This record gives sequence, structure tokens and C-alpha cells, in this order.
Amino acid sequence: MILHKEIKFSTASNIQKLYPLFKSKNHSFVPHTKIQLLLVKIVSDIENYKEDRPSVLTIGTFDGVHIGHQKIIRNLVSQAKEKDHLAVVLTFFPHPRMVLQKDSSIRLIDTLEEKQKILASLGVDILVIHPFSKEFSRLTPLEFTRDLLVNTFKISKVIIGYDHRFGRNREASIQDLHQFSAVYNFEVEEIPAQEISSVNISSTKIRTALVEGDLEMVNAYLNRPYLLTGTVSKGAGLGRTIGFPTANIEIKEAYKLCPPNGVYRVQSIIDGKLVFGMMNIGIRPTVGGDNKTIEIHYFEFDKDIYQQTLAIEIRSKLREEQKFDSLEALQKQLQEDKKTCIRLFDSEKSED
Repeated sequence: MILHKEIKFSTASNIQKLYPLFKSKNHSFVPHTKIQLLLVKIVSDIENYKEDRPSVLTIGTFDGVHIGHQKIIRNLVSQAKEKDHLAVVLTFFPHPRMVLQKDSSIRLIDTLEEKQKILASLGVDILVIHPFSKEFSRLTPLEFTRDLLVNTFKISKVIIGYDHRFGRNREASIQDLHQFSAVYNFEVEEIPAQEISSVNISSTKIRTALVEGDLEMVNAYLNRPYLLTGTVSKGAGLGRTIGFPTANIEIKEAYKLCPPNGVYRVQSIIDGKLVFGMMNIGIRPTVGGDNKTIEIHYFEFDKDIYQQTLAIEIRSKLREEQKFDSLEALQKQLQEDKKTCIRLFDSEKSED
């Protein structure tokens, strides 16, 4: 049984490959230009956490790891370094709503693997992913604080939102945590309401924007392109007959939130090279399709990538999916879509 695994990320290679060229009007994700090796330990269960050093810790689901989350985590990492303590993020999977409310309809911004990579890029020392269960939710506030935060994580400080609630039935508040801190000798840094509201971002807002197809807002809030991760599978091969071969993408995580049907401008790292393309999400009405598919045509690319797992960064939405009168009409529109994509990519390069 694997208790934990260590993942090494080079910010000049792996992380930059994850988000290589992203820019938005208001934010820019800028990878480190110098190679720095980030060693991140992923611990699969609180019981498997066996560190002796004190920690500065934050707790949350962190779906999307949006710019509000990033601000909290960068603060966490900075304070941990000052103290020479461990920067620890405690998160949960499955999402608590999936367990407590049996809300199987909830869709998440990131898969678990995507979240791990993003948190690693922020310099976290240890990411603890605890399997959320009804039994875990029944811990009393005292048990959660004394047994987990103090005895297991050896916290010197916990950084938490002003409205954070914990313990059985979410009965304890930040005020209770302050009382525990006096007993068990740790600090509580409360993220005030005005600081959270000033960012004016929530995972719910991002999910809503994505469902509405507002990729510009989604990418700005995330400070990165929206990401899909999937495996290339065999398709019917129809695209190749009209000069637009496609990679058919299967996403195994049913809880992953996908953008609505439409045509999108995308990019991926394939075999170490940045490749641009366009993606269709939809039912392919022109050819009588009725099942939703994800298909990508990569420009100037003709390698066999079946069974490869690809990270697809969605840069912007081009148009809605539509039904054409013929394959010739579809082909003509795809040629125009490709020209639009290349023009947009070229304009972004010229801004660098």
C-alpha cells in the first residue's frame, strides 16, 4: 500500500508546460524563468501524515485553485518559510457535498490530479488529500483540533477564512478555533470578510461562468487557461476525410465540469512540444451524431497519439456548434475557424 508519493515539478519545464503562454487582460500566469525544483509530498490520508516538523496549515476544498485561493496559499508558503516550518494544505476528496448531501450532480473545476499540479506550482511542501466520509464529518470540534491539527499536523499556525466552520454538523466557528488556540498554543490567522470580498471570486462563480461559456471570465478568475485532461481514443476517422483529422478525447472523471457545446481554441504539450489547435465539444449534428464528444484538430500535426493522456488548455471560445448543409460547408467553416485561431495565437505571441 502506498502511503504517500513525492512528485517533483520543475517550474521551467513541467509547470510551464502545464500553462505555457497564458495571458489575460487582467492577470498573467508567469512561470519561473530559472529552473527550480519543487518537491511536493502527496499524502493520501491524514493517518499517513508522519512529519516531525511544525506546520503552517490551511484547510479547504480549493476547487479550481482560483486567484483567491492562490493568495491564501502564497501567504501560507511565505509564512512557513519564515518560520522554517512546513507549508501544508489539507483538502478532501470526494467533495464533502458528494458525501453529505449525496449530490452526485456536482461538477468540479479540477480533477484531483489537476489540483495537485496547480498546488505544487505554488510551492506547497505537503498536500494532504483526506478521503472525506460521514465518519470523518462526525468528529467533534475538539477531536478535529486536538487529534488532527495539534497532535498530527503539529500546527504552529492555521490560516482560515472568517466563515470557516468545522466539526460535527459544522457546529464550530472561527471563534471556537481561537479558544482552542489558547489551550493548545497555536496561532489562528483569520482571513477577513473584506479581503475575501475584495477578490470577489468563488468556485461557484467560476462554475457558473463556465456553464455559460464565458471562458474569458473563467480564465481570468483562475489566472490560467481552463484545463481538460483526457486520453486519446479511436474515432470514426471522418475528420481525416475532409482534411481535419481529430484526436477524440475521453475524460474518465465523471465529476469534471466541461464547457458547453461549441468550438474552442486550445493548446497542448505533446511529446515536449507546444501544439496549437481547435476543439469541438458537441454532438456533431452535420454528420447525424447524437452522443456528446470532444474532438481536437491540432495544426500541422500528424503523429499517432492514441492512448496518450493529454492536458488541453482552453484559450477561448470561437463559436457555437452548428449544423451545416453539407460536409463541404463544414469544411469551409473549419478552414475559417483555423485561420481565426492562428491569427489569435499570433497576436498573443506578438504581445509577449
